[in-house]
Amino acid sequence: MLKKYVLLFISISLFSLSFSTNAQQAGIEAQVREALKAPYRSDNDRQADTYRLPAETLAFFGLTDDMRVMEILPGGGYYTKILGQILTNGRLYLAADGERVEPDLPKWGFNNVEILDDNFEFERRKGQRNYSIAGDFSFDVNDLDMVLTFRNTHNFNEDDNNRLYREIFKTLKSGGVFGVVGHNRRHMEPYDEARWRRVDPVGLIKQLQDIGFKFKDYSDVHYRPTDKLVHDTTHPHVNRDSDRFTMIFVKP
Repeated sequence: MLKKYVLLFISISLFSLSFSTNAQQAGIEAQVREALKAPYRSDNDRQADTYRLPAETLAFFGLTDDMRVMEILPGGGYYTKILGQILTNGRLYLAADGERVEPDLPKWGFNNVEILDDNFEFERRKGQRNYSIAGDFSFDVNDLDMVLTFRNTHNFNEDDNNRLYREIFKTLKSGGVFGVVGHNRRHMEPYDEARWRRVDPVGLIKQLQDIGFKFKDYSDVHYRPTDKLVHDTTHPHVNRDSDRFTMIFVKP
């Protein structure tokens, strides 16, 4: 009889946990979809929504509005415009070329976003496709709940990526999440200049595990069977809607 009640308790607990997780994901998806309506988002942003799928992506990563989050290499600010709206009870830190979007922050109305003075500089050397990180850098922030990077894993060579990932590891609290989206390359396929933006996801998992991260989960939200992985992601046949890995890593 005792065993029966224990099993019943476990079943109820698992159901409650699943229900809570699903409700949380539904909540963040709704928040993201509302954020997509912001008038300062460009036509290019709105077009990208159809293949970036930010609501599904951020829900999978487990984002909540009270987190302290760092975005690496924010680029033109596609995700910054979304995260800055959602983290109303948290804070967003922009690192590794975060100053690129700094002039736009006032017009976006964000007072919960901080540009980190991390001394992160990079350059494309002659004959290289990807970039090299110039000099030392560090992210002067810690105990973060989450670090995010979107379609950036190809930007640097393995050694420089190792430097970057080690710094990211330092910023996270125990249990903190590193959420990564990147362009898929076939496992064990050698690096090819013609497809330089593609990364072997299995190789990335091993690289991050060697640093100390634990691989937690994988989503097929960006699985694209029409992308045969034979062209670079900017090729017209791919049209930037590449087959991408979407993975969660955790700092123990």
